[in-house]
Amino acid sequence: MASAQSSGGGTELGQFLRARRTQTRPDQVGLTVGPGLRRTPGLRREELATLAGMSIDYYVRMERGKETRPSPAVLDALARALHLDDAEHQHLRELAARAARYAPEPPPPPSRTVRPHLKLVLEALRPSPAYIISRSMDLLAWNPGGLALYAGLADWPATQRNLARYFFLHPTARTLFPDWDELVRGCVARLRSLAGTAPDAPDLTQLVGELLLKSPDFAKLWERYDVVGRKRIQKTFHHPQVGVLTLSGQSMNLEGTPGQRLGVYTAEPGTPDHDAMLLLDAIALEPAGHRDMKPEQQPHSQP
Repeated sequence: MASAQSSGGGTELGQFLRARRTQTRPDQVGLTVGPGLRRTPGLRREELATLAGMSIDYYVRMERGKETRPSPAVLDALARALHLDDAEHQHLRELAARAARYAPEPPPPPSRTVRPHLKLVLEALRPSPAYIISRSMDLLAWNPGGLALYAGLADWPATQRNLARYFFLHPTARTLFPDWDELVRGCVARLRSLAGTAPDAPDLTQLVGELLLKSPDFAKLWERYDVVGRKRIQKTFHHPQVGVLTLSGQSMNLEGTPGQRLGVYTAEPGTPDHDAMLLLDAIALEPAGHRDMKPEQQPHSQP
């Protein structure tokens, strides 16, 4: 099972290269495979080294985390050989840059305090479900619909409300999302991309470590080391309280609060989806709230 920790920047770079190599079929890169069973899934190390125009010894050192200063030309050659897309190519560059300047002391995590005016923004967006999440997908603040949209999430203590944890560990998540398989692939890809350049960040290592232990589905996707996930503009929810509704989603980085993102869902007025969204806002048992309230200040569900 993969670990959420990394012993150095070169290790993470090697893990990414190994994952991409083993998931690239020879026919995808123009190689002809002879008869007989191949022991190695995907490309062999020597095949990738040849395609990228480098020695096998040099590539092996990279994959084992012992070569931490590959040149831009080497990275570009590997990206071409593996047919990486633009986002994967950029992730490879970021991993290499981190490997070259790796320091064992992790940087402090971003602020998790939501500024007061952003809580007013969430309230102003009603009845559209909206929330603010951290880089590790902790729910930091929400309006009533933003919490109620994820059915059952309000049953968890505010400090445990995390969308990745919800997708993999809450029993309602698989029935709430008809495209759950695609949704969680994108979720893991986002966390993998972030952890690749900040593998020792406490907020990420704690979450990833928990999910690796508790969810075989998460562990399997984590091993793949995908860093690009397909993100749909529209998302359908099979909600147990308001029925099926399809909403348009938008997320954006918040200025002045690195690592925090605003997520909001909308529907065209006059449509059944909009009516369901209005109903969700009206019946939400828990009002607007935020994670940094003191326990006695946390809003409680009404019986």
